[in-house]
Amino acid sequence: MVNQRMVNQRKKMMNLNMVNSALVNALIERWRLETHTFHFPVGECAVTLEDVALILGLPTNGLLVTRPTLSSYEALDAECLDQFGVAPRKADCRKSFIKLTWFRALKDQLVLVDDIQIQRYVKCHIMLLFGTVVFGVNESGSGVHWKFLPLLHNFGGIIQFNWGSACLAHLYRALCRATRVDCKEIDGPLTLLLTWAWIRLPFIVLIPSNPRIFPIANRFHTLVHFRRDLDVLQEGQFVWEPYAIGRTDPDVIPPDISQHSAI
Repeated sequence: MVNQRMVNQRKKMMNLNMVNSALVNALIERWRLETHTFHFPVGECAVTLEDVALILGLPTNGLLVTRPTLSSYEALDAECLDQFGVAPRKADCRKSFIKLTWFRALKDQLVLVDDIQIQRYVKCHIMLLFGTVVFGVNESGSGVHWKFLPLLHNFGGIIQFNWGSACLAHLYRALCRATRVDCKEIDGPLTLLLTWAWIRLPFIVLIPSNPRIFPIANRFHTLVHFRRDLDVLQEGQFVWEPYAIGRTDPDVIPPDISQHSAI
């Protein structure tokens, strides 16, 4: 059974719908800082590099995603002018984060007439992916940290970075922070976490339109439901090897990804 103190701490406010929020909360309650794993009745498990590679299609080998972090608006201004030809106003920023709306507006305004404009368009798209899928959003749910911009200088070298490991590390950090009593939100790549849960625990995948369930509210799982399901989890309900040879679809997972069994 989940420690009652942890149960009382896990009522987090998240930028998800109610059902997904309940599932994330239930998983956070199972997360242990000492081992960086989820503790279930059938054993310990965690999101791995293999999951990142196959769920998000990110490279799990390459250059480390690391750079010095500068926080001054002047440095941000210079960086954006260099890469996009325009800089965000201070109203478009929040501390070291650039609002996603600024990148969306810039992306929509670009006219793809030459390589420079095309590269700026792709960089905007990448920053939007960083702020929503790969690294998740900040606490306000509306920005992306500009520390990633220097990594996009060499346009041809963007693919050389180990984005998969950075994404996984960010998820682990977010889960650890979410276990704190004073934490009211969780950031991080929640798309990765939720997809992993649906793949590993297929019995929790919801069918909200099921007309056979009454009362109607019971068609949607709540935090109480997820806690109960995870408390009584049995062997066979957790899929330990969802990507085993012969089970992956070659038409979905490209060979350059699936052939890296070492991940």
